[in-house]
Amino acid sequence: MKRTNKFLTLILTMVAVIAITSCVQDDDYTIPNSLGNDENEALTELLGQLNDVNSGVTALTVTQVKKLYTDYEEEQSGFDYDKFYQILSDVVVKGYVSSSDATGNFYKEFYIQDSPTNPTAAIQIVLNQADSYNQYNQGREVYIKLKDTYVGLTSSEVIAIGGKTDDDEVGQFTAVQVPDYILRSANTEAITPLELSFSAINESHVGMFVKINNAEFPSYLNGELYGDSSEDFDTQRELQACDGFSYSNFILETSSFANFYNTALPLDKGGSIAGIVTKSYGGDNLVLALNSLNDVVFDQERCTPLSLDMFDVVFEEDFVGGLNGWDVINTEGTQSWYAASFGGDSYVRGSGYDGSSAVTMVSWLISPSFDFDAQEGEQMVLEIADAFSDAGEEPLKAYYSTDYVAGSDPSTATWVEVGTDEIEALPINGGFFDNIYNETGFIDLSAPTGNGFIAFVYDSDDAAISSTRDLGNVKILAPQ
Repeated sequence: MKRTNKFLTLILTMVAVIAITSCVQDDDYTIPNSLGNDENEALTELLGQLNDVNSGVTALTVTQVKKLYTDYEEEQSGFDYDKFYQILSDVVVKGYVSSSDATGNFYKEFYIQDSPTNPTAAIQIVLNQADSYNQYNQGREVYIKLKDTYVGLTSSEVIAIGGKTDDDEVGQFTAVQVPDYILRSANTEAITPLELSFSAINESHVGMFVKINNAEFPSYLNGELYGDSSEDFDTQRELQACDGFSYSNFILETSSFANFYNTALPLDKGGSIAGIVTKSYGGDNLVLALNSLNDVVFDQERCTPLSLDMFDVVFEEDFVGGLNGWDVINTEGTQSWYAASFGGDSYVRGSGYDGSSAVTMVSWLISPSFDFDAQEGEQMVLEIADAFSDAGEEPLKAYYSTDYVAGSDPSTATWVEVGTDEIEALPINGGFFDNIYNETGFIDLSAPTGNGFIAFVYDSDDAAISSTRDLGNVKILAPQ
């Protein structure tokens, strides 16, 4: 009888263990091959509404959603205002998940970008849900219903969408809201990282999955880990990449909850690194955050910046003595590029400010004819100083043309823009003239053939821009 009781006790214990185990949440989910019926029905209904012009439901792009907040913010004055905008219309935004919290480097957030390749905008989604990669894996196509939600800033000064407010900032979608507002399709796309240089990364790339080549950790970090044990939350490590004649630098930020926090930094080699552009707490700095160590592919020799000894200078203009054969032609307004000098520095200046107000100005500074066939692999480097700048649109554009006729109206020729990222990456001087000239990275001029022209255009965007640009040197190099 005692033996029978022991056997029954053992059986009951095993049943209880199985029952308890079955109730414990398993964090090791797999991505579902198909979605639940309720989720399928909700998405099918939403897609039907988007296709029905009479439903009243419309789609917005990621850019348009962000603009709802930035337009609201521009209308505010001072510092005491809510950093969010409530969306009251029946609108929807679609995107593709660019981030992943599978390694613990993101927490209760994910980013979506507007396309799996060559994205133009991205935005953060904040939600009260950890391990969101189980549902919203990288590349997953998601639709977010925006009526009665909020778009605005988080504590990191990142524009996000959330379901509530948190004091004067955007707050998370609650666990109850998530299934009603964030709908995933069965479609998962491969996210192709946007290839950039560190110097080209700017605010517009926040939330995008980007890739930087020729990257490495500086040698002084030898022996260090991704994480610093003395930090409570995030660790910042410097990254560098060869960028023309010097290194460009960026910050890699790693959460103390990342499963690779105690992994040694790879210092022996360099290569490519891919991650999400985001911001440090408080929004002071742009940083790169890894989805996974699989995105660190350091399998190449460490890079060495270029040296002038590797190139011949095939053209150089420092504007000493004036315009030196360069033409100035206005296609809008009367204010023009002009040659000047100050403190021993010669330059040509473009400014949309006439001394009292901003003015309409589209002024072309066009080089003498240049033979692009006389050498191969041309790269242009500019030295630019600025003043009274803001974070708005850049007024200076660079172009080349091979069908322009000297002295004619430049708007009738075909011009190809170059150097957009390199010019916009230069530091911004919001104050008075400091006479500090910054050098761009290499601007590729290897494509044009035959005789052609280079042009620099100052465009005040119908008097919306009045900042000053001083062009101090134009140099074209060719490899030896």
